[in-house]
Amino acid sequence: MAAQETADNKYVYDFAEGNKDLKDLLGGKGANLAEMTNLGLPVPPGFTITTEACKAYLATGREPDGLAGQIEAHLVALEREMGRSLGDPQDPLLVSVRSGARFSMPGMMETVLNVGLNDRSVVGLSAQAGQNDRFAWDSYRRLIQMFGKTVCEVPGEEFEHALDEAKRAKGTTNDLDLDADDLRGLVDAYKKIFLKHTGRDFPQEPREQLDLAIRAVFESWNAERAVLYRRQERIPADLGTAVNVVAMVFGNLGPDSGTGVAFTRDPGSGAQGIYGDYLANAQGEDVVAGIRNTVPLQELERLDKKSYDELLGIMARLEGHYKDLCDIEFTIERGKLWMLQTRVGKRTAAAAFVIAGQLVDEGLIDLDEALHRVNGAQLAQLMFPRFQLDHEFQPVAKGIGASPGAASGKVVFTSARAVELAAEGEAVILVRRETNPDDLNGMIAARGILTSRGGKTSHAAVVARGMGKTCVSGADEIEVNVPAKRFVVDGRTVSEGDVVSIDGTTGKVYLGEVPVMPSEVVQYFEGSLDPEHIDNALVRAVHRVMTHADAKRRLAVRTNADTGTDAARARRFGAEGIGLCRTEHMFLGDRRELVERLILAATATDRQDALAALLPLQRADFVEIFREMAGLPVTVRLIDPPLHEFLPPLEQLAVNVAVAQERGEDVAKEEALLAAVRRMHEENPMLGLRGVRLGLVIPGLFAMQVRAIAEAAVAVTRDGGAAFPEIMVPLVGAVQELETVRTEAEKIIAEVVGDSGVEVLIGTMIEVPRAALTAGQIAEAAQFFSFGTNDLTQMGWGFSRDDVEGAFFWRYLELGIFGISPFESIDRDGVGRLVRIAAEEGRAARPGLKLGVCGEHGGDPDSVHFFHEVGLDYVSCSPFRVPVARLEAGRAAIETDGSDSR
Repeated sequence: MAAQETADNKYVYDFAEGNKDLKDLLGGKGANLAEMTNLGLPVPPGFTITTEACKAYLATGREPDGLAGQIEAHLVALEREMGRSLGDPQDPLLVSVRSGARFSMPGMMETVLNVGLNDRSVVGLSAQAGQNDRFAWDSYRRLIQMFGKTVCEVPGEEFEHALDEAKRAKGTTNDLDLDADDLRGLVDAYKKIFLKHTGRDFPQEPREQLDLAIRAVFESWNAERAVLYRRQERIPADLGTAVNVVAMVFGNLGPDSGTGVAFTRDPGSGAQGIYGDYLANAQGEDVVAGIRNTVPLQELERLDKKSYDELLGIMARLEGHYKDLCDIEFTIERGKLWMLQTRVGKRTAAAAFVIAGQLVDEGLIDLDEALHRVNGAQLAQLMFPRFQLDHEFQPVAKGIGASPGAASGKVVFTSARAVELAAEGEAVILVRRETNPDDLNGMIAARGILTSRGGKTSHAAVVARGMGKTCVSGADEIEVNVPAKRFVVDGRTVSEGDVVSIDGTTGKVYLGEVPVMPSEVVQYFEGSLDPEHIDNALVRAVHRVMTHADAKRRLAVRTNADTGTDAARARRFGAEGIGLCRTEHMFLGDRRELVERLILAATATDRQDALAALLPLQRADFVEIFREMAGLPVTVRLIDPPLHEFLPPLEQLAVNVAVAQERGEDVAKEEALLAAVRRMHEENPMLGLRGVRLGLVIPGLFAMQVRAIAEAAVAVTRDGGAAFPEIMVPLVGAVQELETVRTEAEKIIAEVVGDSGVEVLIGTMIEVPRAALTAGQIAEAAQFFSFGTNDLTQMGWGFSRDDVEGAFFWRYLELGIFGISPFESIDRDGVGRLVRIAAEEGRAARPGLKLGVCGEHGGDPDSVHFFHEVGLDYVSCSPFRVPVARLEAGRAAIETDGSDSR
């Protein structure tokens, strides 16, 4: 782009120029500040530097042409509106510089307050505040601390240690007890720390402070913690962040000032009421960081009823305007209320469902929108178990239930240790006085987070809720000693490695591991709770949304089940059939001996005898499954893995034979088995003699299975049931393979079913890339396709799932090659394209071809949406994920097709 064209781009917007729909350009914070400004709410004046400016800066390493001039023009306008100038020694204008991306990323990027203060203007600020020296020097030390850490990468602990030392010298633990002289001395200490780490004095030129702070916010988009958070939350990496420059208003001017965070409904439960935290004589960072414990928002009514009543009116107005739970940040400056931010608030999974139902009842949204506002990941969280408490378990502390759930694990006090133990398979609870953005790695690794400071709006609480992680905050009975790796509570010492349990709903903390019990949502799905006659808002809300999802979805949802027990549970969870019944699981346990007989068969007669012994066992398995799925389709996959998987490992067997021979024992049978294992040994068995190849090489194997399926279906039908079997041939790569198996199968089926009325479909699993690319040919011989996306992903990418996830996926995720494991969510561009090609070409060759998916992706929310778009008929997943798939199938219908319904 030419320099002139770049210079003509609009990179800076006044708040009055934007609105809430410009989040891509202005970021969430800037768009919502603009929206509140246009609603006439009390928002401090300011302007937003766009995400386009950020992306240009990150691409070139310098500010785009024209940006500096636009910032200057908007700064002049801001100074004119405020009647003050940036850095004026007598009457200074101070500004905050805040990040604000398209998606909320709490605490992940940078903020700098009080920009514009220096050695001269601090005196003017004091005069401006009525000769309030303490306030002025407190504001100055905050600027140096935030600027040093954020802009110049000065270790934050050094500033904290200096503050702690100042408080110790004063004989206090409360920073409010430091007077103006103490804070003046602290500013000098902070300046020395800044000089030591940067090699320069703290910058005194206000415009330099502003420019450096803006660049720091741009660069924070690619900070390690921001990158990690985006991967965790699946936020695209190319969005960039906007920067908001806002005139400062001060909550630390004295007892008639303060700052707080409010929610229009409880973000933990969804209950209606007044929720939030308030902190008198403080700036906003004090609340979010949790460095001082807040008071409940209701306390503001006693402290400042005028501001309290005004705030409640604004909260109601914002919720009605956004038609959702709003998260609001505000400051009171000497009795004057200012709105600093609003956004659609993060909430727990339970609150998401409850609030969606409430808003429908209030006429603010319809059921389609309610379904859009919840998701399968949240539903899965609600299906996790909770603590089963009795008299043996008494809490040792109680904090604030900041993010629901039940979590037990070994206590750790640092993020590094949490990551280390979690990598070893240990469940851990991260214990901190308060968390900060640098703790994100440990928060992700931990089962739960416990802090002794902070409230429902602290960093720990907000981030934990966003991740669906159990969190208890503000448990101030706990004395945390991070260097000593212990905490003390109720006279007892808990050291690193000891087990604790935390309840994110009640806020209670227990010593030891507490047993868990099923959630109410699981009980509802299993039919033990009637949603119409139970005083449980969550269960009623889940029932309502699920009913609407079922009415809207086009995709059917089946389950992967190999036993009658699994089939029965999946059916209770809403499964509409079985999409994958793995027959190889039926050859394990006591039946291994029969498989060994089959493999060791020296003659055709021996082989037929082994198959004849397996036939009634297979038939009984299918009878049980068909009965549990009466009236619903059951897709049975013929045996897929290599036969040697049913035998002892080669190395183990060789050692056993050698030892037995040394002892002089009779090892004829073991030697024969060893010879068979050696004969069948493959360097890469997943690409060897398995699937359809077994059926073609070992006479009678598939025939036995087909006969067992057909005989079971006839037996169930003649007993008054209804069986709808579908036989799936695995690993087909060429139509000729399927034709050969189908010809033999159809003869057996015709012989068995006779006039019983049983109809058996024959299809194939599309799991080899060649099958996807020749789907038009294969469809000529197949009555259905089921996509085996596990193998399709392995073969499409050319790596083994069993080997690579632990070996290098972590590095691929770290480098951004993967946003998420392709085994967890389908790779739309590669593997997804193979699915699309096969679906389109298969249906072109055979209109009405039934299409499904039975890999693990069938229960992944994002993948379900893709399968809906491609036009599959059903997805199949594990029983536990059936409700998740049902919900996401409904969401896919309303989001892709509007009013499309089944």
